[in-house]
Amino acid sequence: MVKRYGIFLIGLTFMSLGIVLIIKSVLGTSPISSVPYVLSLALPFTVGQFNFVFSSLMFILQPIILRNKFEWVQILQVPMTFIFCAFIDLFMYIFAWLHPQAYYQHIFVLLIGCICMGIGVTCQLLGRVVMLPGEGLVNAIATHWKLDFGKIKVIFDWSLVAIAGGLSLYYFGTIEGIREGTLVSAFATGLLVKFFMNMLLKFRVKRFGQLRQQYKMEKLKSKGNKV
Repeated sequence: MVKRYGIFLIGLTFMSLGIVLIIKSVLGTSPISSVPYVLSLALPFTVGQFNFVFSSLMFILQPIILRNKFEWVQILQVPMTFIFCAFIDLFMYIFAWLHPQAYYQHIFVLLIGCICMGIGVTCQLLGRVVMLPGEGLVNAIATHWKLDFGKIKVIFDWSLVAIAGGLSLYYFGTIEGIREGTLVSAFATGLLVKFFMNMLLKFRVKRFGQLRQQYKMEKLKSKGNKV
């Protein structure tokens, strides 16, 4: 259990770092953080603070939708979200100096951010502890209405982008925080998670094969010693 929570916390660290790097690329932000980021541009609060408020609202909706099917272990989403949002603000402070100039530098920072996001999501899946409120709300909707999680996740993410776009138009009269990087991160993160999970599966299969061969060799040696 300790190992699983450790892996999950590593995932939170990488995921928060990925979100910050995508923001610092100035090519947009990830769909899940698009609303908090736009609000942070308009109002005197940080991305992490808005993320926590927004995530708390998504958590509150889960027991309302699921009712008696809600698993109360998922209340751990709240402290995990607090840590996640604190990491976001911490990395925003650490990388305050990062201001890419040339377009290839923007792309480079964006891709590093997407890789970090992919590692973060992969670690969360491997940890198998709790979901963050965004995924938790999608899971609640899919479970209650018996819908496909993947399809609901796509609709949910792009709904957040649409809301962020509306807020941006309201506050600034133009689109801020949503650019090509938002599209890239939305598709790249899923592909990277699939890639990392396949790599881990191959490693486990290879490791299992090595252990099996080692076991056979030790068994043969023991038989030889008995003879």
